[in-house]
Amino acid sequence: MRTMTILIERDEATARNRLRGGVLRAGRTHRYQGEVRSFESPAALFRIFSPARWTLIERLQELGPVSLRGLARSVGRDVKSVHRDVKVLVEEGLIERDEAGRVYVPFDRIHAEFEMARAAA
Repeated sequence: MRTMTILIERDEATARNRLRGGVLRAGRTHRYQGEVRSFESPAALFRIFSPARWTLIERLQELGPVSLRGLARSVGRDVKSVHRDVKVLVEEGLIERDEAGRVYVPFDRIHAEFEMARAAA
């Protein structure tokens, strides 16, 4: 099973340390594994995961590998805008292309974790 964990952290090292800490603290009840993608802020996260792009990811998980035209048809959008969004998601490593050029989400599970805490006084 391939898993992507999405975190909002200031830097990648912090995200990896937090992820390792989660594995050690959580033990058998909740296990983090797989690839980690961290963002420095909610704004940075939402530049990549717009509602339209999130819909594409959800639909691809339902459909499996599909052509851009088929994906656009399934979400009721034009091919050009879907192509633009898929290009961003491919560059970010959230969508891949198979040998036939179809797009798909390579992850069986996508886990997102965000934490907001009050600043120290």
